[in-house]
Amino acid sequence: MSRFKDLQKNLFGGSTSNARQFGMIFALLATILFFQIKTNGLTLTSGNLINVVSQYSYILILAIGMLMVIVAGHIDLSVGSVAAFVGIVVAKAMQEWDLSWWTGILLGLAVGALVGAWQGFWVAYIGVPAFIVTLAGMLLFRGGNQYIGNADSVPVPEAFKKIGAGYLSEIGPNTGYNNPTLLLGLVACLAVIWREYRARQVRFAMGAEPTPVWVSLIRLAVMLGVIVFATLRFAGGRVGTSFPISGIILAVLVIAYAFYTRNTAGGRYIYAVGGNARAAELSGVKLKRVNFFVMMNMSVLAALAGMIFVARSGASGPQDGLSWELDAIAAVFIGGAAVSGGLGTISGSIVGGLVMALLTNGLQLIGTGTDKTQIIKGLFLLAAVAFDVYNKSQGRFSIIGSISKPFRRESTGGPSAPAGTGQEAAKTPVAG
Repeated sequence: MSRFKDLQKNLFGGSTSNARQFGMIFALLATILFFQIKTNGLTLTSGNLINVVSQYSYILILAIGMLMVIVAGHIDLSVGSVAAFVGIVVAKAMQEWDLSWWTGILLGLAVGALVGAWQGFWVAYIGVPAFIVTLAGMLLFRGGNQYIGNADSVPVPEAFKKIGAGYLSEIGPNTGYNNPTLLLGLVACLAVIWREYRARQVRFAMGAEPTPVWVSLIRLAVMLGVIVFATLRFAGGRVGTSFPISGIILAVLVIAYAFYTRNTAGGRYIYAVGGNARAAELSGVKLKRVNFFVMMNMSVLAALAGMIFVARSGASGPQDGLSWELDAIAAVFIGGAAVSGGLGTISGSIVGGLVMALLTNGLQLIGTGTDKTQIIKGLFLLAAVAFDVYNKSQGRFSIIGSISKPFRRESTGGPSAPAGTGQEAAKTPVAG
């Protein structure tokens, strides 16, 4: 039993994330296994995995920004409309002004930043609730999309399509696989090994009890096995395909934002504000700056997601971005974020997004209609959150409760912890 507890505690990264990681990884594996059986093996084919990453990467990008918004205690209902608005602006600009693809991307990011600054101003400096501001933004920018595009589709140049529909090019000798994808997988394996080694070295240097060697070896074997399997699948697809460029963009964003939220003062401030805004302010956190940043950042990521979708579709249209905000919010909550703010991780949101993506993809593969797919997704979201909340109320295993455990104070005495540590911040969660 002690060995099982050691495995449960350490397999996916230590005491601050083990329970959530177990719960979400098992949900993801269960989803994959179910549809792998129901589709007679189609779910894990190279073509389908490449399609899932290419088709849902923009939703996962939105989930990164939405996680930060929700952790800060807000909600953003405008991301789909902002993505559609930026998409039509970029498409029209490249069509009428003959802009290059990279200039179009810079223009789109700039428009997203301006939209985010507009919404962030109302939320942070005027004090209008984010729900109202972004609800207004949803209507405003949806109308802007239809006005600028005259409710019609606007095509984009071939060069621009690479960011949404492109793949890693084939280089080097003929190995039967896509060599850049193999190299990418090798780098990922080396990174995992280095991270495990560094984690053990840090614990030794701090005088802390290291993770049992056998647990480290099992964790490495599991992670390396997944990476190798995925690498061979993505590298072994039909000729002309490999790991999507949109997947590369997503991976870079996940790494960058995971580092920012875990290892920087700015990231810790977001959790502090979402956990207890008053305590964070008394500790010196600039609430207005944090709220402004998360809203602006969300719109920039929405702009990027919109451009990737337009690039993959080949044109910008009036129906782009419909219900994207719901998919992003669902990914964040399934990934373990607290409704009241202050809790959640980038990796959890990505896993939650993958669960929803593979659920949708699997239902499509078995021929489920759009109406039933929406019903099943809604029930899945409700059941996932309700089950976790119920278990927490009964004192049983709870993903959300397990995430919050490291942030609770062990005693009521003593001075308050700094807001940046997340301890006092999570005592009294507030919603914005």
